[in-house]
Amino acid sequence: MPRLEYRLYEEGSDFPLLYYYDRMERDEAALRFACDYLVKDSAVYEKTSCAIEEECCVIYVKKAEDERAMSWDRPQHEQPRGLQMELREYREFGTDYRLVHTYGFHDHLEAMLYLQANYVYVNDREWYRTSVEIDEDRETFVFYAVPSQG
Repeated sequence: MPRLEYRLYEEGSDFPLLYYYDRMERDEAALRFACDYLVKDSAVYEKTSCAIEEECCVIYVKKAEDERAMSWDRPQHEQPRGLQMELREYREFGTDYRLVHTYGFHDHLEAMLYLQANYVYVNDREWYRTSVEIDEDRETFVFYAVPSQG
C-alpha cells in the first residue's frame, strides 16, 4: 500500500506537503487521481498533475481562488454509506448547483468508471461532465455536468 500525498504546486517552490495518507489502497489513490478538484478543510484545490514515485503517489494541487467549498447538508437518513457520488448540474457563474442524482457504489472500480465517464444518463437524460471533485468535508465525490444538447 503506497502513501498518497497532496503537494502544493507553486512555481519555484519545493512543493510543500499539504496532506498525506499512509498506506492508502491503490484503487482509492486511483479514484483521487481521476478527480479535478479536492475539497478539504473548507478549501478548494485544483489538480495540476499527478506523479508516481517510489512507494508514493503524489497529486499536485493549487488553491482554486475562483471556487468555494459548498456546504450542502444531507438529511440524517441520507448520510453516506460506502462510496457516494452526487451528480450536480453545473451552471456558469452559478452559486448553487442543483442535485440531480445520488449514486452509491459497491466497490472502487464501479466508482472509477463513473468518475472517468464523459457522459452519464439519469432519467432518460444525458449529462456531460465538466469536472469531478472529491469532497472530503462531506465524504462524497461530486460529478458536475451539463445537460447534453441533442
